[in-house]
Amino acid sequence: MQPTIVTIVAGARPNFMKIAPIIAEIERVRQQGAPIAYRLVHTGQHYDGKMSDSFFEQLGIPEPHVNLGARGATQAEQTAAIMVSFEKDLLENRPHLVLVVGDVTSTMACAIAAQKLCIPVAHVEAGIRSGDWTMPEEINRIVTDSITNYFFTTTEMAGEALRKTGVEDHRIFFVGNTMIDTLLRQMPHFRQPPFWDTFGLMPRQYLVLTLHRPSNVDSEDQLKALFEVIERDSRTLPVIFPAHPRTTKNMERFGIRLNNVKVVEPMGYLEFNYLVQHAKGVITDSGGVTEETTVMDVPCMTIRENTERPETCTMGTNELLGTRPEALEAAMNRLLKDAWKKGSIPPRWDGHAAERIVEAILSLNLTASHA
Repeated sequence: MQPTIVTIVAGARPNFMKIAPIIAEIERVRQQGAPIAYRLVHTGQHYDGKMSDSFFEQLGIPEPHVNLGARGATQAEQTAAIMVSFEKDLLENRPHLVLVVGDVTSTMACAIAAQKLCIPVAHVEAGIRSGDWTMPEEINRIVTDSITNYFFTTTEMAGEALRKTGVEDHRIFFVGNTMIDTLLRQMPHFRQPPFWDTFGLMPRQYLVLTLHRPSNVDSEDQLKALFEVIERDSRTLPVIFPAHPRTTKNMERFGIRLNNVKVVEPMGYLEFNYLVQHAKGVITDSGGVTEETTVMDVPCMTIRENTERPETCTMGTNELLGTRPEALEAAMNRLLKDAWKKGSIPPRWDGHAAERIVEAILSLNLTASHA
């Protein structure tokens, strides 16, 4: 029987946690005789070793079949570079299905290139919405889902969002969250970061901070106000801040100097999640981190006006604070008084999403439609 060939696309750090369990599951079922194979394409959207290569190594992702090296200074340049390079790869290595994940530029660009060549597209993490069109990721989600054939969703809420746009039920597969597959699989391998002893860290006696969104880090007044609250209201607890390159540049430009906030280099997956797992709480503007804190039962404060992952707030340990520093101040006071809410884990965030995805792909019988 001819195997179903799936081209899996990864382009940026958030993608890597999502593709790792899918590749592992394809390898597992192939060894049992299932007619499926994959080709891994790295678009090269992220090229910092700390934000790319180390994740492939730590998560056990095999060497990509090709790295397109498609970079660009602007969103439009990067989108165009990815589409041109990916189209060439598809013409030389035509699959039965292109699988894109998440909401980065590579997700949208590769979905467009595939559909232009009449190759079906499946989207992992389909249907999530923030409602904020100022976020590049929201545009990527909307465009990708508007041309996707098969939708793999993390929640029932995402499925409902797709149905409202006219997507039929038989194209929606509620599979769960592959990021959580990776988290649960890698949890026994988490390891202390090298600065653990240097900073004298102890479990539940420090906070973790991540900031990278333009709304928080591009305005001098906003960034200084946030740091002022964090420095003051963390009290005696150190705050570990793996700084995104964008944020570091702005801190230097604005002349920001910190005391209680300890700025460190971007971290590998295993070290970062060890840090999160043992933290008193997390302050972030990242969506993915809110999913991980929910599963690890760590209090999370999100400095954003909206979220595409509302289940982390309605069910999990996350609270959406907005971007006003006063709201962060009140939340930090509650955290340090041990008055944080209790959370639960959303349905199907159980470590088996990749199994459901591969089972669904095999059920589509894509080789017959290509005959």
